[in-house]
Parts: sequence; structure tokens; C-alpha cells
Amino acid sequence: MKSTTKLSHAGEAPGRSGADASIYKIAFVGLFAALSYIVFTFLQIKITLPGGDATSIHLGNAVCVLGALLMGGIYGGLGGAIGMTIGDLLDPVYVIYAPKTLICKLCIGLIAGAVGHGIFKISQMRAAEDKRRIFRAAAVASACALGFNVIADPLLGYYYKILIIGKPAAEVALAWNIASTSINAMVSAVVSTALYLPLRTALRRCGMGAAIR
Repeated sequence: MKSTTKLSHAGEAPGRSGADASIYKIAFVGLFAALSYIVFTFLQIKITLPGGDATSIHLGNAVCVLGALLMGGIYGGLGGAIGMTIGDLLDPVYVIYAPKTLICKLCIGLIAGAVGHGIFKISQMRAAEDKRRIFRAAAVASACALGFNVIADPLLGYYYKILIIGKPAAEVALAWNIASTSINAMVSAVVSTALYLPLRTALRRCGMGAAIR
């Protein structure tokens, strides 16, 4: 008896649809929220700054970009934003920055999704035939999203700190935040770009093609 299973992409099983896809998407948002929280909270290198402030080097942004490439900007951005915002809320040092984190991380996901899926149509590229194009699209989407964060996060944090802790401390923290955010961006871009295609292929082979992009 011949198998009737067809592959939607080379080596990738077709995904589910309808209610199953919606459930999977919600589950993935929760999964990426948990993953971003864990990476941000337990795997960060925290740098204490004058005035009791702090900045950190972490891979939480990589999870946010990866989620956006796999699920689309809204779902991926929500996953990363929720996870890292919870991380801020549970840390006495970062708790006052939770609103800023929610906005910035959601924007990272939206930009990565808009570039990757809106401009490059990365989800329509076949893994077996378009590896270089997929890698290039993922790299550009990551660079755009994290490049935005390199500018927006320190500046938004600067003006946020002026209102909360005073201008002198804000100026000291700005230079450190630019440095740490730049390091985070470079490392996160490499990690998210490298992991996107293997994860997409594995998830589609598991029949979750309708839940991811």
C-alpha cells in the first residue's frame, strides 16, 4: 500500500490547519516566552552601574528574533516581549524598566517578521533549494530588528532614566547600555540566523508547518 503523505517542502511534512494551528501558535508563544525568560534571567551577564542601575549581556533578543522568523512578527514579538518583561518584573533592579522592555522587544519581533516574511517571503523558500537565500533573508531580518534595538533601547532607556533617577546617572548608564546592547545585537543576530533554518525544518517535519511560518 502506497503512502499518501506528501511533502509541502523538500523533506518537510505538511502542517496542520484550523484549530490545531491556533492551539500550536498559542503554545509556541508560551514556549518562546518561557525560553526568553530563562535565557534573559539565568544566562545573563549583569553589569552593575553607578547609582544602583544595571545593564546586561544576554541572548533574550535572539529568542525574540527567532520566534518572529518562525511564527511571524506578532507571535514572535509577543513571546519575547512577555518573557523578558516578566524577567524585569521579577528583578528588583530591572522592575522599573518593564514597560520599556515590553515595547522594545515587541518592536524587535514586528520588525524581524516584517522584513523576513513581508519583504523576503522567507517562509516560501524551500529548504533544499534556497539555503543561501534563507540564510541571507534571516540575517537581514535579524540585523534590521536588532539594529533598531541598538538605537531605540538605549535612547528610550536614557529618557526613561532622566525622569526616574536623574540626568547624571542616565548619562553614565547610556554609554554602558549602548555597549551592552551592541554586543547583544551582534551575538543575537548570529545565533538567531544560525538556528532558524534547522528549527524550521525540524518543526515542519513534525507536522507543525501550519503553526509556524
